[in-house]
Amino acid sequence: MRPSTGVEEGRRHQGDPDGVGRHRFHHRRWLILPVLCLSVFLVVVDNTIVNVALPSLSRDLGASTSALQWIVDAYSLAFAGLLLAGGGIGDRFGRKLVMQVGLIFFALFSTAAALSHSTASLISARALMGVAAAFIFPASLAILTDIFTDPSERQKALGIWGATSGIAVAFGPITGGALLEHFWYGSVFLVNVPIAVVTFIGGQLLIPRMERLARRRFDLRGVLISTAGVVLLVLAIIEGPDWGWASWSTLGCLAAAGLILALFVWWELRTAEPLLDVRVFAVPRFSAGAMAVAVAFFCLFGFIFLITQYFQFVRGYSTLSAGVHTLPFAIVAAVVTPLGAVLALKIGSRIVVATGLLLMAAGLVVSGETSTPHAAFFGPVITAMVLLACGLSFITAPATEAVMGSLRADQVGAGAAVNNTTRELGGTLGVAVFGSVFNSAYGPKILRALAPYPVPSWARSAASRSVGAAVAVANHAPAAAAPTIRAAVYAGFGSGLLAACWVGAGVAVVGAVVAYRFLPGRSADPARES
Repeated sequence: MRPSTGVEEGRRHQGDPDGVGRHRFHHRRWLILPVLCLSVFLVVVDNTIVNVALPSLSRDLGASTSALQWIVDAYSLAFAGLLLAGGGIGDRFGRKLVMQVGLIFFALFSTAAALSHSTASLISARALMGVAAAFIFPASLAILTDIFTDPSERQKALGIWGATSGIAVAFGPITGGALLEHFWYGSVFLVNVPIAVVTFIGGQLLIPRMERLARRRFDLRGVLISTAGVVLLVLAIIEGPDWGWASWSTLGCLAAAGLILALFVWWELRTAEPLLDVRVFAVPRFSAGAMAVAVAFFCLFGFIFLITQYFQFVRGYSTLSAGVHTLPFAIVAAVVTPLGAVLALKIGSRIVVATGLLLMAAGLVVSGETSTPHAAFFGPVITAMVLLACGLSFITAPATEAVMGSLRADQVGAGAAVNNTTRELGGTLGVAVFGSVFNSAYGPKILRALAPYPVPSWARSAASRSVGAAVAVANHAPAAAAPTIRAAVYAGFGSGLLAACWVGAGVAVVGAVVAYRFLPGRSADPARES
């Protein structure tokens, strides 16, 4: 049986044929939007701000490379694994309530992270922050979808909401770098607390008490199965580069994730009150929109992972300077994202999203081909960032609207979770794939370059796996050998960046073809697109 789609069907489903319940808060919608934007800003910025603190954490806590990776990944693993559960719980027990509770615990766990004195306690706090974020993010998007019932206004609101994510991507490194120049590593976590408090107060004052949209038995079994499947999938993606993509550990996690997620689909198709009506994936508009979001963040996070290393290791920027040099991306994203939403209203999501993916592909190609140690920042470097920012801006709001606009009112929380899960999976996979392709091209070049010199085996191995370690080897090499080793490091980095960017560009082009084929044009009716 084909799933119902569109907000009108959602109103009929709730016994509200005129949509009165969904329109009664209209007079506050533009005041509520900044609160929702702050909530997504809080969640996204914590994905980026911690990276600049890694050297301080290594020094102050004695954290190993593996521990540093888990300080970053614990948040992503918990966040992605529980997003679907968070969206479903918001649908069942009230989206405002779930978001507000999530904000309280996010502030508490951020404080715990700031006060941590061991890597184990910090990793635990970061994981708990990810749990809280998984309840904030889908509730925020679901509330936005619920209060902006007019498709035109919703596109514009989603444009502003999406621009906030772009700003947060750049704000994290800049703020983190500035804080670490004056305070201890805990300041990058403590900065979350005032943002969470302001967002909580704004939510209490402006977001009305919203009735539960589904008074049904909670699908606990669906929550547990989906969480287990997504956690195993994300774990395999995170650890794949270190374990080896063909290792038994990686393949075992991927196989187990596939089986568990298949079990989740089987269960959701058969239960009378599912966490998520998986039949909605048969709607081309929904699936193509989710795919576009995943591909966009695959390219974005992979690019950020490598370009931050380029700024610091190849160009020699400080942590703060590297963050400042990402500002053009944030500025362009903030300006163009709302324009992308308006453009989608005029010419349709199909053309805008496909164009956005092609722009991201072009940005990756420019970055890969021109990012040398002496490339002009106000030239090829900024061109690549502008192309990527414009591409992301054209994708975020129209693709999210394609996903959310194809759902019933009682499905938007779980649908928001699907949208955000694909975003997180895409970003995590982007870092893993870009990093793996980069290492496959970079590592052999470094080993060949170091072969003629009496470098200890442990240092040679570390240099082949880390650009930072290779730069350190060059800095400690004899004066006669240092320039040659440093040139080899830069050449190896360029080769790895080029290979990774071309892979990312290929994925973006395929995504553009799929988006153009399945997303709606300007006059499409959600119901008709199913």
